[in-house]
Amino acid sequence: MANTELEKRKTTAAGTVTPAEEPSAEWGWHGSFPKGTLIAGVFTGLAMFVMLIGNHHGRTEDLWLVGIGLTMLGGVAWKIHKNRTSWRR
Repeated sequence: MANTELEKRKTTAAGTVTPAEEPSAEWGWHGSFPKGTLIAGVFTGLAMFVMLIGNHHGRTEDLWLVGIGLTMLGGVAWKIHKNRTSWRR
């Protein structure tokens, strides 16, 4: 059994996650949803534009909805571009 933090780090393999550092690693899967994140970003960005339909009295709400929607869709496009042009595959 390792007594120091340095000994604990030496005993774990490179690239693995220990349950002490990440509790969810103890019960299995530990990762992210890359495609799900992109799909949710596109859906939410488009939902911002659907929210333009309604009983708005001023244009301030419309500007915020359009701005947030464009920012989200721009972020998704940037992420897709970054994934396609990355050097690490």
